[in-house]
Amino acid sequence: MGHLDNLKLVIRRGCERTVVRVGDVEVGGNRVVVIAGPCAVESWNQLLSTAEFVKSQGASMLRGGAFKPRTSPYSFQGLGVKGLRLLAKVRDKVGLPIVTEVMAPEDVKLVSEYADVLQIGARNMQNFKLLIEVGRADKPVLLKRGLSATVEEWLCSAEYILKEGNGQVILCERGIRTFERLTRNTLDLSSIPIVKSVSHLPVIVDPSHGTGRRELVKPMAKAAVAAGADGIMVEVHPNPDEALSDGPQSLRFKDFAELMREITPIVEAVGRRL
Repeated sequence: MGHLDNLKLVIRRGCERTVVRVGDVEVGGNRVVVIAGPCAVESWNQLLSTAEFVKSQGASMLRGGAFKPRTSPYSFQGLGVKGLRLLAKVRDKVGLPIVTEVMAPEDVKLVSEYADVLQIGARNMQNFKLLIEVGRADKPVLLKRGLSATVEEWLCSAEYILKEGNGQVILCERGIRTFERLTRNTLDLSSIPIVKSVSHLPVIVDPSHGTGRRELVKPMAKAAVAAGADGIMVEVHPNPDEALSDGPQSLRFKDFAELMREITPIVEAVGRRL
């Protein structure tokens, strides 16, 4: 088992599963949680219209990036603090808790003032100073699997957070880099039952980053639920063709409505509810 033998907090076999509470939302219980929203916060109208729509279809949390780590330094990097303020205003108006990324240890305090869940992106999964800092924060943390990380490395990163006293950790499978070129990443759904067999932490799946292709998001989201995921996180945009970030993998409103309709019988078949 390698380093798993040394994980005192993440690996607790036979214990009650952790349920992370975000306001009235419980992640890891009987409910399959849907987190939806744009990849990046672009404007008030874009964010508000998306939040109102995804809530009307059954989403329970809103995702949106204010700080965007991009492969190219010339790509849209997010609105920063302005984006955080827009997220908070939309939360107050619509009533959905917000999930947004924090990129640096020195930003944890700032982002915590606005966010309900602190997201650690794939590129920062092994930013150990950042993991320690969010471990000291009194906020739930959504920890994405790194681009080339093994499940063992992913769980070791979660241990850093728990070791600092923050037990509110949600793991997020978002695909890993392989030799496959027809998808952005290879979505490793086997990680869901693997993690659940050794750890008590809840696991959700991001099929948007996991595939990078809009037409693949719905089938992989449904497969994730069937495999035991505690939730899904998908990107939704009012006009993906004009999105400043990740338009090709973002669902249109009608696509998200179809996903919520089609996923319902699968959720019920595995004995859970939306």
